Amino acid sequence: MKKVALINHGCAKNLVDSELMLGMLSEAGFEVTLDEKDCDVVIVNTCSFIHDAEAESVQSILQMVNEGKKVVITGCLPQRHKMEIHEAIPEAVAMVGTSDISKIVEVVKEVTEGKRDFVYEITEKPEYIYPEMIERQQITLGASSYIKIADGCNYQCGYCIIPQLRGLYRSRPIGNIVEEARKMAQKGVSEIVLVAQDTTSYGIDIYSKPSLARLLKELEKVEEISWIRVMYAYPSMFNDELIEVFKNSKKIVKYVDIPLQHSHPEILRAMKRPEVCYEDLIKKLRENIEGVALRTTFIVGYPGEKEEHFNHLKDFISRMRFDRLGVFEYSREKNTYSYDLDEQVPAKTKKARKKELMLLQKKISSEINEGFVGKKVPCIIEAITDDGKVLGRTYRDAPEIDGVIFIDDNEQNVIPGDIVDVEVTCADDYDMYGVIA
Repeated sequence: MKKVALINHGCAKNLVDSELMLGMLSEAGFEVTLDEKDCDVVIVNTCSFIHDAEAESVQSILQMVNEGKKVVITGCLPQRHKMEIHEAIPEAVAMVGTSDISKIVEVVKEVTEGKRDFVYEITEKPEYIYPEMIERQQITLGASSYIKIADGCNYQCGYCIIPQLRGLYRSRPIGNIVEEARKMAQKGVSEIVLVAQDTTSYGIDIYSKPSLARLLKELEKVEEISWIRVMYAYPSMFNDELIEVFKNSKKIVKYVDIPLQHSHPEILRAMKRPEVCYEDLIKKLRENIEGVALRTTFIVGYPGEKEEHFNHLKDFISRMRFDRLGVFEYSREKNTYSYDLDEQVPAKTKKARKKELMLLQKKISSEINEGFVGKKVPCIIEAITDDGKVLGRTYRDAPEIDGVIFIDDNEQNVIPGDIVDVEVTCADDYDMYGVIA
């Protein structure tokens, strides 16, 4: 039996693709492993969102090539660069594009059986179709699991390459998503995390209108699921119907993730982003969803961003006091609208602006966390250490990207996946500490 290993790079959406490929290979009789030292073939599922992500993916590919492995490159990197990758790394035995993952079994068979020296499966114009009949073989299975509800994107943001890598927006049917959630629950998952390039556009292609609210109502009916978390909402699409669902649901965590990217109208216009009054939206969310935690991301150093634009963003962050916030330096990517814009911002300036915003957010985050000391917060148990310590996350924290809560005792014998109230005893900049209430 041939052994196939997989190395995953990039976002949670990429992780789902990796797990789907492993599921296909396992079903076809291959032995799958995450130990790239002990295998016949290594699949490197790549990210190509920005230059740094590409560099990380390439490093993994070269390392596996140098170790003499048969390397199959999948995902965004080959989709973006196509035969350029083969020319740069001719030792790789195959390349598979973003909308061709259903061909992975056929590709690996050809590679292991030596039928062809090089296998190329990349659809020129990607059209992502979720392989619904495949059961994912999950790389990690714990308290939480991601569910991809759609892929692709219909927007044309000035800095973003995703539509070229993933194609137009394609939603999965509600019934299929609900069934996957049930299967996750049967495996012991307590929290499902919904992901897409833009979750708020869900259903626009197959139901003729945005249908995330409808999907959430159906997912609430899966009894064994305790928490439902929604990531990557688009600001202009977070409508009153969706707010009402968040407000009234006992399962949807009061956590809204809306990447805003900037605050100044001129920069938003240059980014081809909606000129929504973000201040009004944030006020509306906080007034209607009790205890809501707001997460966002911003880009600094977009072409044309002057000091006045940056100061506008800094003032906006100071006043809005986001619970969770990430900052990215603008990455100049070929084949994007912004690549040819004048007034590119120097790298030194971008780095300094990012640092300034992160220091500002560090102070805000610390003050917000301090405000929870002495209060009880619903938390999901993530892990129990060998010495009995409990590691959890509050409802205000998404897996992998936000903070954690360290729980001092386990007298109640909780296990991963349990959801309990924790009294916060102290806090630092991003994490908290507490005891089970």
